[in-house]
Amino acid sequence: MSSAQQRLTQVTSHFTPGGKKGVAAITEKHPDDIVVTCALRSALTKGGKGGFKDTAAADILAGVFKGVIEKSGIDPNVVEDVAVGSVLAPGGGATEFRAAALVAGFPETTAVKSLNRQCSSGLQAIVDIANAIKSGMIEVGIGAGVESMSSQYGPGAVTEFSDLLENHQESANCKVPMGVLSENMAKDRGISRAVQDAFAASSYQKAVKAQKAGLFDEEIYPLQVKWTDPKSGEEKTITVKADDGIRDGITPESLGKIRPAFAKDGSIHAGNASQISDGAAAVLLMKRSTAERLGQKIIGKYVAASVVGVKPLLMGVGPWKAIPVALEKAGITKDDVDIYEINEAFASQCVWCVNELGLPQEKINPKGGAIAFGHPLGCTGSRQISTLLTELKRTDKKIGVTSMCVGTGMGMAAVWVRE
Repeated sequence: MSSAQQRLTQVTSHFTPGGKKGVAAITEKHPDDIVVTCALRSALTKGGKGGFKDTAAADILAGVFKGVIEKSGIDPNVVEDVAVGSVLAPGGGATEFRAAALVAGFPETTAVKSLNRQCSSGLQAIVDIANAIKSGMIEVGIGAGVESMSSQYGPGAVTEFSDLLENHQESANCKVPMGVLSENMAKDRGISRAVQDAFAASSYQKAVKAQKAGLFDEEIYPLQVKWTDPKSGEEKTITVKADDGIRDGITPESLGKIRPAFAKDGSIHAGNASQISDGAAAVLLMKRSTAERLGQKIIGKYVAASVVGVKPLLMGVGPWKAIPVALEKAGITKDDVDIYEINEAFASQCVWCVNELGLPQEKINPKGGAIAFGHPLGCTGSRQISTLLTELKRTDKKIGVTSMCVGTGMGMAAVWVRE
């Protein structure tokens, strides 16, 4: 079968027997739909400075797992598998994440795995669970993501390449630092600093407005943690219930005063790139028939996903290539989508992708994005689902897309329908 025929098969699989297609097809309800009955996250806090700076990644994850059990009312005994995306966890997080599930209240019969597809790890975890349900391997599962950049981010996270990899140009490009990659991309694709700063300022302004209006409250599960005051050294117990990286008063002019971070004549700096952050998020999935049998409230539906490769040095263009593939698999057009949650790894790459795809600015990250409130690497792909579904519900809209660029040159995207 040719690649074109394969794509056609994937697209027509979303048409109903009655001949419906596009939006009409994906918004219809069927017993074997893969649905979401709970999507929540912790607050996202500033790496090394914020509310989770002294909290281990697995502890944040355990808190969010407890939140899923409490908020959904799911019997932990029916959850068969948990997939957790994380990028920096020692040992891949395999041991800690299993332990986090147990301490959260899941029984020994609930299996747990960790995975790493860099910045899309949280989304990949959700898609893995959705596919396991679709194939009949499991009935109920959780896709999650977590990262403590306070404890794990830094030089120690850089991989040393063998001579074999170093001596192959494209292979060697896989280890070029993200900031350098994005600086080069901004120059290559002609994304000016003024454009980047305007986009970044808008992200902050949208996030400030949303936070003040309480628009994040429904998606955030408050966590009580130990926190050491850096000035006094006193250990305190605090409740972390709001993103603490959101700053008021940010304008293109204020961002224009910040020094470039990666080149003297560069355009990328701390104010127009994603924040280093800590946080976790989780999504509970099952078939519609299972949700109805268990009395679970359905809040959304997973439709389709895509993962693509791009040149390592053009890592940031990932969403531009991944989003059209996901839309094609879902059988819809870009205009059918009400909200796009596209990770703001850097303003440069997000702006370029949005412009090249021809997407309306008002549909992009309406509550702000990673520039304003952070990008805990493995968490973001799962965090976006709670942000998206709550905003679709609030605005009475139906269809959303989540997407991100992925380190080493990839992109991932998924299509969702709000119930």
